[in-house]
Amino acid sequence: MSGAPAPLIELEGITKTFGKGAAAFQALKGVDMQISQGDFVAVMGPSGSGKSTTMNILGCLDVPTSGIFRFRGVEVQALDRDQRSLLRRRYLGFVFQGFNLLARTSAVENVELPLLYRGEKKSVRHAAAMRALDQVGLAAWADHTPAELSGGQQQRVAIARALVTEPAVLLADEPTGNLDTERSIEIMQLLTRLNREGITILMVTHEEEMADFARTIVRFRDGLVESVERGATAPAAETR
Repeated sequence: MSGAPAPLIELEGITKTFGKGAAAFQALKGVDMQISQGDFVAVMGPSGSGKSTTMNILGCLDVPTSGIFRFRGVEVQALDRDQRSLLRRRYLGFVFQGFNLLARTSAVENVELPLLYRGEKKSVRHAAAMRALDQVGLAAWADHTPAELSGGQQQRVAIARALVTEPAVLLADEPTGNLDTERSIEIMQLLTRLNREGITILMVTHEEEMADFARTIVRFRDGLVESVERGATAPAAETR
């Protein structure tokens, strides 16, 4: 009996078809992928390669047409919409390219939002949000609105918002896409530290320099996984 732990996430023969008949488009053609607990995975590929569709399935935002998607051994494709929503709220955190912060709301109030949707008490929300802001080095900026923060700081707030629910997996879609090189490296160093602290990270990026921070690079092409390789791990990734 093997002592190797089961993958945290496993995709077997995942397909996804949009539309019907002559208008049907097969975005995924049989994706196989395994992600271990604690990995940092960069997902890359040209536009239309299937990487975003795969991330939507991994984030429980969409369901495959066929195939098996396991999360901690549970077959997610067999869950109903409410069960998938519960899995998403309990185990997944999301970071987007566009930050998606409420403009007239303070940093701490933006970070509290996922807990507000959960129905947590105000005192609990505030304490958890301050801990999350402290994790990303922005506790001192808690009362500032997005307009009073730099792009890098806004993305840190967005990451804190994803962290406030203490997710097992952080899904980041082009998290450095709106940032200059210096701020991008700053965000990647933060994600690297969070990964070392135990959070599994899945990140879509088109930038090789950012992908090198990851432990694993998965490349998509034409609806399939083209290759899986180890990240180069740039020296900057090891600094804090």
